[in-house]
Amino acid sequence: MIAAIVVLVMMAVLAAAVTRLTWTQQVSSAQDVMGARAFQAANAGTEWGMYQALKGSWMGSNCAGSQTLDLTSSMGFKVTVSCTTQSTAYNEGQDASGTNLTTRLYVIDAVACNGSAASCPDNANSAGMNYVERKRQAIISSADPGF
Repeated sequence: MIAAIVVLVMMAVLAAAVTRLTWTQQVSSAQDVMGARAFQAANAGTEWGMYQALKGSWMGSNCAGSQTLDLTSSMGFKVTVSCTTQSTAYNEGQDASGTNLTTRLYVIDAVACNGSAASCPDNANSAGMNYVERKRQAIISSADPGF
């Protein structure tokens, strides 16, 4: 009788360990998929920000500020994209007519998260097990003959 109880207890411990291992693998796999989606959302945010900055339509001509893109319906993420302009314009030589060609640098930051806040990062939900956040940064230059 004692041997049967010991065997039952050992089987229960083994079953609990296997269940815990399976659950951990499932959560890890889900986090990996969500991380890949967050990376793609942040990448889309940097591409959108680069387009807006180079097109000249980013909140005026100085490329300052941030905007949140709501991709929750398609990807389940929000992306906060911010743009800053380096204050120095760099001389990149002259064109054929002798006009100076200047280049300005833009820094585009995109933070994608699946939190419930209006923008990312969502500090209130960042400790949650299901919270995923990724950040991408792009530095681009634009030749601007009008400086």
